[in-house]
Amino acid sequence: MFAIRDGLSSLLFAPHVAYVSSYPPRECGIATFSRDVVSCVDKLLPLGRRLVVAVNGDDKGYVYPPIVKHSIERDVPSSYDDAAADVSASSCGVVNIQHEYGLFGGLWGSYLLRFMDRVRQPVALTLHTVLPEPDPALLAVTQDLVARSATTIVLAQSAVEILRRDYGVPSAKVRFIPHGVPNVRPIPEAKAKGALGLVGRTVLATCGLMNPGKGIQYAINALARLVDEFPDVLYLVVGETHPGILAVHGEAYRRELQAQVRRLGLDHHVRFENRYLSYRELVLHLLATDVYVVPYLDLKQAVSGTLAYALGCGRAIVSTPSTYAREVLAGGRGVIAKVRDADSLAAEIGGILRNPVYRSGLQRRAYAFGHQMIWPNVARAYAQVYEDVCDGDRATATNGARPEFDLAPYQGATADARMTTMGVALAR
Repeated sequence: MFAIRDGLSSLLFAPHVAYVSSYPPRECGIATFSRDVVSCVDKLLPLGRRLVVAVNGDDKGYVYPPIVKHSIERDVPSSYDDAAADVSASSCGVVNIQHEYGLFGGLWGSYLLRFMDRVRQPVALTLHTVLPEPDPALLAVTQDLVARSATTIVLAQSAVEILRRDYGVPSAKVRFIPHGVPNVRPIPEAKAKGALGLVGRTVLATCGLMNPGKGIQYAINALARLVDEFPDVLYLVVGETHPGILAVHGEAYRRELQAQVRRLGLDHHVRFENRYLSYRELVLHLLATDVYVVPYLDLKQAVSGTLAYALGCGRAIVSTPSTYAREVLAGGRGVIAKVRDADSLAAEIGGILRNPVYRSGLQRRAYAFGHQMIWPNVARAYAQVYEDVCDGDRATATNGARPEFDLAPYQGATADARMTTMGVALAR
């Protein structure tokens, strides 16, 4: 699935790594992902030292763990300069940037280029989102990000081709390392349901930060078509509203969904859990799920952390045909339904619930595929990248002094790009 070089060199090499990312207690998918990468690499290579440069995106005063040595204020350009100086003065041999366009300030996150221009160490850039058919501003920013990196990591194989075709990035400069998933043993749904007080219920679930792009309204309409046949069905909508949506629109989307549930008479069949799940809680909810539903509206979505976790937990999955879903659910590992189509969702979910043998096959294939993506495997792949970057020709990193990125040609697109960037960040 993805290459992991075994051997004593990979296990003993202990680079000092600086990670640039959001980080817990900030509640976002990139923060959780970064924490898991840091933790798993640390377990694999305990002799190496890690530090984190945390990206702040709001006015909250986060109390970070000791590993966070510096921070960047997203919309303050000089903050990127200061962080680069601090990292350059450290003993770190490589910088791993966990990148999402909405995470960094400027047009399409272009302030990050200030950090990359000034940091001394080579950069391994992890692109969580790769958008096809970019506008000129997105194309320019992404090409400059990749040019300033020693290597670029993507979380989906399809992203390698998109970067080559739409951005002109040579495939040789791109590495595929999948989204990590928990290393769990599958347990009977009944046991997990017992722990959550869901005994006797047929459980559907959608997890993650709430936002209109989730398409949950279509899943609720699909549920209305299933309740007569499956009177014990319960749809869990688990996750708090995304902070970016909450700041602008409050809980309007959640209230619309709740009104929809009441209008359809589904109060006994839908449960909203308005909270950010811990790692263990998310895994437990997934293990209790009979069908995991991914009704997302953005078909260009590059990666979904909760979909990856559902695979790792061996769930039967029904998803709309996003780029990521079509890749990871191929080969009978899940089922694809039409986007914005409640009838299609209902048909695919119902087909799974009616046929336990069919569901068991989906679960088995999902788990076998997901188990290749467990965090220890992903950690070994990252450690190999760090070793290769540190051993490579220093000139290939193309860090150091470069002309400032020129935003002038793209200023008219700033507002549209900011809204699109928000959508990209919400997709996870």
